[in-house]
Amino acid sequence: MRRFSRDGVSATTLASLRQESGVSVGSFYHHFASKEHVFGVLYHDICRGYYDAFLKELLRHDDARSGIEAIVAMHMKWCLDNPERARVFISERPPRRHEPGGPEIAETRRAFLRQVADWWRPHMKARVLREVPPTLCYVLWLGPANEMCRLWFAGAHQPTEEEIRELGVAAWHSLREPNPGETR
Repeated sequence: MRRFSRDGVSATTLASLRQESGVSVGSFYHHFASKEHVFGVLYHDICRGYYDAFLKELLRHDDARSGIEAIVAMHMKWCLDNPERARVFISERPPRRHEPGGPEIAETRRAFLRQVADWWRPHMKARVLREVPPTLCYVLWLGPANEMCRLWFAGAHQPTEEEIRELGVAAWHSLREPNPGETR
Protein backbone atom coordinates (compact mmCIF):
# COMPACT_ATOMS: atom_id res chain seq x y z
CA MET A 1 0.00 0.00 0.00
CA ARG A 2 2.68 2.45 1.04
CA ARG A 3 4.55 2.14 -2.28
CA PHE A 4 1.46 2.76 -4.39
CA SER A 5 0.43 5.65 -2.14
CA ARG A 6 3.84 7.29 -2.11
CA ASP A 7 5.16 6.51 -5.60
CA GLY A 8 2.01 5.84 -7.65
CA VAL A 9 1.34 2.72 -9.68
CA SER A 10 3.54 3.59 -12.64
CA ALA A 11 6.64 4.30 -10.51
CA THR A 12 6.20 1.30 -8.19
CA THR A 13 8.30 -1.68 -9.20
CA LEU A 14 7.87 -5.38 -8.52
CA ALA A 15 11.25 -5.36 -6.79
CA SER A 16 10.14 -2.59 -4.41
CA LEU A 17 6.88 -4.41 -3.62
CA ARG A 18 8.74 -7.65 -2.90
CA GLN A 19 11.40 -5.87 -0.85
CA GLU A 20 8.87 -3.99 1.27
CA SER A 21 6.72 -7.07 1.84
CA GLY A 22 9.74 -9.25 2.60
CA VAL A 23 8.57 -12.13 0.37
CA SER A 24 10.62 -14.12 -2.09
CA VAL A 25 10.11 -13.92 -5.85
CA GLY A 26 8.48 -17.36 -5.83
CA SER A 27 6.07 -16.46 -3.02
CA PHE A 28 5.15 -13.22 -4.74
CA TYR A 29 4.35 -14.92 -8.04
CA HIS A 30 2.48 -17.69 -6.25
CA HIS A 31 -0.09 -15.06 -5.17
CA PHE A 32 0.18 -12.32 -7.81
CA ALA A 33 0.85 -12.33 -11.54
CA SER A 34 2.11 -8.73 -11.69
CA LYS A 35 2.26 -5.42 -9.85
CA GLU A 36 -1.00 -4.55 -11.67
CA HIS A 37 -2.56 -7.62 -10.07
CA VAL A 38 -1.41 -6.43 -6.63
CA PHE A 39 -2.83 -3.00 -7.38
CA GLY A 40 -6.15 -4.44 -8.61
CA VAL A 41 -6.59 -6.47 -5.42
CA LEU A 42 -5.59 -3.50 -3.27
CA TYR A 43 -7.83 -1.03 -5.12
CA HIS A 44 -10.80 -3.39 -4.84
CA ASP A 45 -10.20 -3.69 -1.09
CA ILE A 46 -10.04 0.11 -0.79
CA CYS A 47 -13.29 0.49 -2.77
CA ARG A 48 -15.14 -2.01 -0.61
CA GLY A 49 -14.04 -0.28 2.60
CA TYR A 50 -14.87 3.19 1.32
CA TYR A 51 -18.22 2.15 -0.17
CA ASP A 52 -19.21 0.38 3.05
CA ALA A 53 -18.42 3.50 5.11
CA PHE A 54 -20.24 5.72 2.59
CA LEU A 55 -23.40 3.61 2.56
CA LYS A 56 -23.40 3.13 6.34
CA GLU A 57 -23.38 6.92 6.75
CA LEU A 58 -25.77 7.71 3.90
CA LEU A 59 -28.42 5.23 5.01
CA ARG A 60 -28.50 6.81 8.47
CA HIS A 61 -30.09 9.90 6.91
CA ASP A 62 -33.68 10.15 5.71
CA ASP A 63 -33.30 13.88 5.11
CA ALA A 64 -31.59 14.79 1.82
CA ARG A 65 -29.63 17.75 3.14
CA SER A 66 -28.27 15.94 6.18
CA GLY A 67 -27.33 12.99 3.96
CA ILE A 68 -25.48 15.13 1.41
CA GLU A 69 -23.60 17.08 4.08
CA ALA A 70 -22.85 13.99 6.19
CA ILE A 71 -21.27 12.21 3.24
CA VAL A 72 -18.88 15.10 2.66
CA ALA A 73 -17.88 14.99 6.34
CA MET A 74 -17.57 11.18 6.22
CA HIS A 75 -15.43 11.41 3.06
CA MET A 76 -13.06 13.91 4.65
CA LYS A 77 -12.82 11.90 7.88
CA TRP A 78 -12.19 8.67 5.95
CA CYS A 79 -9.42 10.37 3.95
CA LEU A 80 -7.84 11.90 7.05
CA ASP A 81 -8.06 8.57 8.94
CA ASN A 82 -6.81 6.49 5.97
CA PRO A 83 -4.30 8.72 4.17
CA GLU A 84 -2.50 5.99 2.20
CA ARG A 85 -5.75 4.39 1.07
CA ALA A 86 -7.22 7.81 0.27
CA ARG A 87 -4.22 8.84 -1.84
CA VAL A 88 -4.56 5.68 -3.91
CA PHE A 89 -8.36 5.95 -4.12
CA ILE A 90 -8.38 9.62 -5.15
CA SER A 91 -5.20 9.87 -7.18
CA GLU A 92 -4.89 6.60 -9.11
CA ARG A 93 -6.97 5.50 -12.06
CA PRO A 94 -9.02 2.42 -11.16
CA PRO A 95 -8.20 -0.74 -13.09
CA ARG A 96 -10.21 -1.03 -16.30
CA ARG A 97 -12.44 -4.02 -17.01
CA HIS A 98 -9.73 -5.91 -18.91
CA GLU A 99 -7.07 -5.27 -16.24
CA PRO A 100 -6.48 -7.31 -13.07
CA GLY A 101 -9.18 -6.47 -10.52
CA GLY A 102 -11.18 -4.48 -13.07
CA PRO A 103 -14.23 -6.77 -13.33
CA GLU A 104 -14.52 -7.08 -9.54
CA ILE A 105 -14.19 -3.34 -9.04
CA ALA A 106 -16.78 -2.64 -11.75
CA GLU A 107 -19.28 -5.00 -10.10
CA THR A 108 -18.62 -3.57 -6.63
CA ARG A 109 -19.05 -0.02 -7.97
CA ARG A 110 -22.25 -0.97 -9.80
CA ALA A 111 -23.78 -2.40 -6.61
CA PHE A 112 -22.67 0.68 -4.66
CA LEU A 113 -24.17 3.10 -7.20
CA ARG A 114 -27.46 1.17 -7.19
CA GLN A 115 -27.72 1.66 -3.43
CA VAL A 116 -26.87 5.37 -3.68
CA ALA A 117 -29.49 5.75 -6.45
CA ASP A 118 -32.07 3.96 -4.28
CA TRP A 119 -31.44 6.55 -1.55
CA TRP A 120 -31.40 9.46 -4.05
CA ARG A 121 -34.51 8.57 -6.06
CA PRO A 122 -37.21 9.39 -3.45
CA HIS A 123 -35.57 12.78 -2.79
CA MET A 124 -35.46 13.49 -6.50
CA LYS A 125 -39.11 12.49 -6.95
CA ALA A 126 -40.02 14.78 -4.06
CA ARG A 127 -38.13 17.55 -5.94
CA VAL A 128 -35.65 18.02 -3.10
CA LEU A 129 -32.61 16.78 -5.04
CA ARG A 130 -31.86 17.41 -8.71
CA GLU A 131 -31.78 14.73 -11.34
CA VAL A 132 -28.06 14.56 -12.04
CA PRO A 133 -26.11 11.96 -14.07
CA PRO A 134 -23.93 9.79 -11.79
CA THR A 135 -20.55 11.19 -12.87
CA LEU A 136 -21.66 14.81 -12.48
CA CYS A 137 -23.29 13.93 -9.16
CA TYR A 138 -19.98 12.56 -7.87
CA VAL A 139 -18.05 15.63 -9.06
CA LEU A 140 -20.54 18.08 -7.54
CA TRP A 141 -20.86 16.12 -4.30
CA LEU A 142 -17.23 15.24 -3.58
CA GLY A 143 -15.06 17.07 -6.13
CA PRO A 144 -14.23 20.03 -3.87
CA ALA A 145 -13.62 17.68 -0.94
CA ASN A 146 -11.23 15.62 -3.09
CA GLU A 147 -9.37 18.79 -4.02
CA MET A 148 -9.09 19.74 -0.34
CA CYS A 149 -7.67 16.26 0.33
CA ARG A 150 -5.12 16.69 -2.46
CA LEU A 151 -3.95 19.92 -0.83
CA TRP A 152 -3.67 18.09 2.48
CA PHE A 153 -1.78 15.16 0.87
CA ALA A 154 0.70 17.66 -0.60
CA GLY A 155 1.23 19.27 2.80
CA ALA A 156 -0.19 22.57 1.56
CA HIS A 157 -3.22 22.80 3.88
CA GLN A 158 -4.81 21.04 6.85
CA PRO A 159 -8.63 21.17 6.54
CA THR A 160 -10.48 22.67 9.48
CA GLU A 161 -13.85 21.51 10.82
CA GLU A 162 -15.38 24.77 9.55
CA GLU A 163 -14.00 24.20 6.05
CA ILE A 164 -15.34 20.65 6.05
CA ARG A 165 -18.79 21.95 7.06
CA GLU A 166 -18.59 24.55 4.26
CA LEU A 167 -17.75 21.83 1.74
CA GLY A 168 -20.91 19.99 2.84
CA VAL A 169 -23.04 23.13 2.47
CA ALA A 170 -21.56 23.77 -0.98
CA ALA A 171 -22.36 20.19 -2.02
CA TRP A 172 -25.94 20.62 -0.80
CA HIS A 173 -26.38 23.83 -2.76
CA SER A 174 -25.04 22.26 -5.95
CA LEU A 175 -27.24 19.16 -5.70
CA ARG A 176 -30.52 20.46 -4.32
CA GLU A 177 -33.46 21.23 -6.55
CA PRO A 178 -33.76 25.01 -6.95
CA ASN A 179 -36.71 26.70 -5.27
CA PRO A 180 -39.49 27.87 -7.60
CA GLY A 181 -38.35 31.00 -9.42
CA GLU A 182 -34.75 30.53 -8.33
CA THR A 183 -32.09 30.35 -11.02
CA ARG A 184 -28.75 28.63 -10.78
